[in-house]
Amino acid sequence: MPDRPDPTAPVPGTEKAAVPAPAVPAEGAPPERGGPGAVDRFFSVSARGSDFGREIRGGFATFFTMAYILVLNPIILGSAEDKFGNHLSAPQLVTATALVAAVTTVVMGIGGNLPLALAAGLGINAVTAYQLAPLMSWPDAMGLIVIEGLLICVLVVTGLREAIMYAIPASLKQAISVGIGLFIAFIGFIDAGFATRIPGDTGSVPVQLGATGHLSGWPVLVFCLGVLLTVALLARRTKGAILISIVVTTVVAVVVDALADIAPTAWGLTVPAVPDDLFAAPDFGLLGSFSLFGAFQHVGVLTIVLLVFTLLLSDFFDTMGTVVGVSHEAGLLDEDGKVPHLGRVLLIDGAAAVAGGAASASSATSYVESTAGVGEGARTGFASLVTGGLFAVALFLTPLATIVPAQAAAPALVAVGFMLMAQVRHIDWEKYEIAVPAFLTIAVMPFTYSITNGIGAGFVSYVVLKAVLGRAREVHWLLWGAAALFAVYFAIDPVEQLLGVK
Repeated sequence: MPDRPDPTAPVPGTEKAAVPAPAVPAEGAPPERGGPGAVDRFFSVSARGSDFGREIRGGFATFFTMAYILVLNPIILGSAEDKFGNHLSAPQLVTATALVAAVTTVVMGIGGNLPLALAAGLGINAVTAYQLAPLMSWPDAMGLIVIEGLLICVLVVTGLREAIMYAIPASLKQAISVGIGLFIAFIGFIDAGFATRIPGDTGSVPVQLGATGHLSGWPVLVFCLGVLLTVALLARRTKGAILISIVVTTVVAVVVDALADIAPTAWGLTVPAVPDDLFAAPDFGLLGSFSLFGAFQHVGVLTIVLLVFTLLLSDFFDTMGTVVGVSHEAGLLDEDGKVPHLGRVLLIDGAAAVAGGAASASSATSYVESTAGVGEGARTGFASLVTGGLFAVALFLTPLATIVPAQAAAPALVAVGFMLMAQVRHIDWEKYEIAVPAFLTIAVMPFTYSITNGIGAGFVSYVVLKAVLGRAREVHWLLWGAAALFAVYFAIDPVEQLLGVK
């Protein structure tokens, strides 16, 4: 997710006046003449200084700012294959992504009363596609997503979520976001064909520019134009920059494909051709296609624990940072800097992760793009009803979403990588016990094509350096436990040999 705020950082601007609680009439009392209607009172629209016009505009702004997920999530999940060589259907992925976003955002609006939208999380879907799926079947991978979501719900109910949040140093959290950003950007370059693996050449560098050592072909040119357009729109602070870039670049791709002689395979999995029909009935074929414990038949328990931990960690801190950031931006934090109904909001977010796995859309999480709606004046959950309703409409626009080639969507991955990279400025590079683990976290993720490896390298190096410096007591016991798990994970081959497993 783009540049999520750090939940442990001091919240600036908490000097804003606390939002007064809405005046609720006594039970059974008739409404005041000329007073707000039932919907207004339920969402505290007037009490929070807003009106329905602002809420509706905010809901639209949030949708158009994050609607790119309807394209990116199917491409990320659809371009990967599971252990048995199976691919997920792109139209079914669009349906699942839109449905989960619609339902969870509406539930957040009603239950959490925040202008906060949810959808499949970038970074988490990358873990699902490139970490989980190669080790098991797709239903098994989605089953682990469900387990992760259930664990988040348990952590919220028991109050452990905040405890775990504070166990990991802020710099490591930021490094994880930066590493995921570079990893996502790398995926974008690979998917677009801008960088490719050198086939059959083990003595040279592992990747090269283009397919032959230089850029060639119309599809790669379309990608380059998309990147330039995306960064130009971002530099101009254009609202909905990523979505606009995807739409415009797709139009360019359709025109180029129609005019130039391009082999269909040059575009990859999706050829940019105008479909016969713009509307279609949603395909719910992926709903319920998950296996809760199937992964244990293909992967060891330790590996599963670490994979679920990686999912949990990514979902965990993205949500905490986003909820605090959006609430602060909307002026909804109380005098102590706390989010109203935080426990309820976090529980809904955990349930969204379960819903995402159950629908095969990957884990759903809160989106920091919700600040676009706040910028348009949204202050309540009514804006989320609008955003969720627009995602519901998108269920019937599947053919439009499935004409977007990787070369038109990949620039968004590069842009998201840039935005996540921006968090590197918050890391204290003067302290080696922080800087070295942060560097290893950031570098190992893209270099080993593994988010899990990056997090593990950061955790292990952090606790080792703290111990070497005689400051082991500063490390939370939860972090010690996680580092121990990762140490076994990295040394699993010799450990198995010692134990006679192999």
